Amino acid sequence: MQAPQTTVDPSEIAKFEAMAADWWDENGKFKPLHMLNPCRLDYITSQIAGEFDRDLTAPAAFKGLRILDIGCGGGLLAEPMARLGADVVGADAAERNIPVARIHAEQSGLNIDYRHTTAEALAEAGEQFDAVLNMEVVEHVASPIDYLIACRKLLKPGGLHICSTLNRNPKSYMMAIIGAEHVMRWLPKGTHEWSKFITPDELFSLLQDAGLDPVDRKGFVFNPLTWSWRLSDRDLSVNYVTASVKPA
Repeated sequence: MQAPQTTVDPSEIAKFEAMAADWWDENGKFKPLHMLNPCRLDYITSQIAGEFDRDLTAPAAFKGLRILDIGCGGGLLAEPMARLGADVVGADAAERNIPVARIHAEQSGLNIDYRHTTAEALAEAGEQFDAVLNMEVVEHVASPIDYLIACRKLLKPGGLHICSTLNRNPKSYMMAIIGAEHVMRWLPKGTHEWSKFITPDELFSLLQDAGLDPVDRKGFVFNPLTWSWRLSDRDLSVNYVTASVKPA
């Protein structure tokens, strides 16, 4: 059998391999993600609950749902999904992330299926999910459209795809690269390439071209005074997230 094509960019994977041990250090190289995570989870859980008619106040609200966290890193999103009762697969092309994620899940008493693999390989194997979480990954792949097509193939008909990334404009360059990498030094220099950032309109077009129906988009907005993030209907100028559905 011919090996599935991949959109993995080896140079991007190498960056995250080098940071793998720091995933659960809230003051380490992934501090921005730890700060953003509550806001991300608010959006993700509300979208999944709305799409599948689930009550987030109920025990194991996501029981019966199969969720893929593609580009799972150390498990910052996979673990909350498992706590909500979902059957979770966490996949990452950076091999060193997987043992870090597995050990933390075991220490937390969670059963999560972590795999060193790619979206394309999962799609080739015929894997199917109710929801695919695709957070802060699309700006790191070699071919966004091919990657999003693989994500669409991984969804059951009527399945939900949640994708976040970074807008491409002067403000995002100042905030995400100059601010986060050079001034605050939250991330190693070179973690992001501004030219790979994607505008919301570009991402909506890519999602549609991949065979998905975009249904929502919101911004993640950082407030330097309160040192916190919030969701915004209007401000998508730096970080933003989209929700789309695979036609039934």
